[in-house]
Amino acid sequence: MSSTRHTLSVMVENKPGVLSRVSGLFTRRGFNIHSLAVGPTENPEISRMTIVVNAEDTPLEQITKQLNKLVNVLKIVVMDKEVAVQRQLYLIKVKANDDNRINIIQIVDLFRAHVIDVDPESMVVEATGSPTKMVALLAALKPYGITEIVRSGAVAIGRGPRSLSEKVAADIKSHRRSQAKK
Repeated sequence: MSSTRHTLSVMVENKPGVLSRVSGLFTRRGFNIHSLAVGPTENPEISRMTIVVNAEDTPLEQITKQLNKLVNVLKIVVMDKEVAVQRQLYLIKVKANDDNRINIIQIVDLFRAHVIDVDPESMVVEATGSPTKMVALLAALKPYGITEIVRSGAVAIGRGPRSLSEKVAADIKSHRRSQAKK
């Protein structure tokens, strides 16, 4: 059985130690996290963790069940590539001089990226896009000499009007109302 890359959107309470507990679960199960991005949502009480991991379907199901058992985890969604938008941010430092600078700028423009710093011997490019777009951009810039790459973790959001954050916020309000009645 071969492993495949999965993107998980994990809604958690915005509290100290949650990231450590979630990443620790992956570590204990022997999974390497390919990418991790965490940030608060429009609700300051909730953070969204976008975790990209290589896993077979059965162990991934076990991980999601164990994640659901963690107290601070509110909701987990395995993002389907067909119904989600996924992006990464890259900062790429490329060797540049008077002879090749124009060519690099043309490549950057073609990929709708931006030059954000220019030095007599290099340029820094900022690019945002899907993983396949980023691979293509790196391949196009490679002949000029990439000297450094910094990339963010992947972030993903579902297409269409449904909102994972709204669902979680409604669940929290409902839970609080039921607790208040007890």
